[in-house]
Amino acid sequence: MDTQIDHILKNNQLSVTGSRKRILELFLRSNGALAHSDIETKTGERFDRVTVYRTLQTFLEKGIIHTIPTSDNSIRYALCKDECGEGHHHDNHVHFLCNACGNTICLPEITIPEVKLPAGFLPSEYQMIVKGTCKQCR
Repeated sequence: MDTQIDHILKNNQLSVTGSRKRILELFLRSNGALAHSDIETKTGERFDRVTVYRTLQTFLEKGIIHTIPTSDNSIRYALCKDECGEGHHHDNHVHFLCNACGNTICLPEITIPEVKLPAGFLPSEYQMIVKGTCKQCR
């Protein structure tokens, strides 16, 4: 996994640091989206809040991760697909929020259809969240 992590960081012209490697490893091992607090807790190391925040912001800017809004106005983060890049997110897939366990899961095989907007309107992103019970909680 270290090789994959180094490859992702180097392909995005990022220096390979311990905090970036550890946080990216969390995303690669995760089955769902992560909140900022999840990352602080699960790193198992003492990264300060600012380091985690800056790393997430850098990963967002480079197109490594994307954000998922939640019903409580917090944000979760998940790995992007290969088509994303710096300044160009193409994560127009459905996100599933489990009401039982609270996990947020990307469903990349289900894409959000393009919405035909009236003349003069230009969309910047599409988001669709489906709420229900995941297969583990059923």
